[in-house]
Amino acid sequence: MDQLCIFDPYNSFMAKLSVNINKIATLRNARGGNVPNVVQVAIDVQKFGGQGITIHPRPDERHIRYQDARDLAAVVHTEYNIEGNPQRDFVDLVMAVSPTQVTLVPDAVDALTSNAGWDTVKHQVFLKKIIQDFQDRGIRTSLFVAPDVAMIEGAKDCGADRIELYTEDYAVAYVDDPAQAIAPYQTAAIRAHELGLGVNAGHDLSLTNIAYFKANMPYLDEVSIGHALICESLYLGLETVIERYLKALS
Repeated sequence: MDQLCIFDPYNSFMAKLSVNINKIATLRNARGGNVPNVVQVAIDVQKFGGQGITIHPRPDERHIRYQDARDLAAVVHTEYNIEGNPQRDFVDLVMAVSPTQVTLVPDAVDALTSNAGWDTVKHQVFLKKIIQDFQDRGIRTSLFVAPDVAMIEGAKDCGADRIELYTEDYAVAYVDDPAQAIAPYQTAAIRAHELGLGVNAGHDLSLTNIAYFKANMPYLDEVSIGHALICESLYLGLETVIERYLKALS
């Protein structure tokens, strides 16, 4: 008797890891010069298995610079994702670089980090025109949104290809109740899939909470992780570096 095959959207999808390298640029800019080298880090991330590179240039270029975005285009052979608020300079940059994906984020000019998703109903006319322009250039377009079904349906009406779920609330609530923390994201992902939207996620995902998120999130295409991944890399690699200095000094 043939066995019944049950499709499991929670485990049948391999989610891609896109590494946000903004913090590498922050460290470089703090000292001047070109150490650490943003382009070389992008090359290494891909060599180590990373399936995408994400950058989020801001108008003041306090970390990733617009020139970095251009330089990276020559070395990113996986998926290249550029995030940002679609102001004129940003739009021109994305059009010139032509990345795999652009993720539109409603950042205020002075925002320290992304802290809210789009109101895709209120800004539908604005977003629809910009999304169409990017798609005409062959650039996949994603909208940064809260796990709110109305905002996801609005993203569909805007013509987006994907959504990126803003996961700070998940990361905060995960500590006390993982199941409750992820519930709205599951609902959002299912609705997005029903509408034909791809599902990305990002913000405050880390080694502490990412495994549970992946295991319990249906239809997850991609996560974008930067701050936590870079901090964790410092801690996990610090012992090796200190050992090498001690050996050199012995």
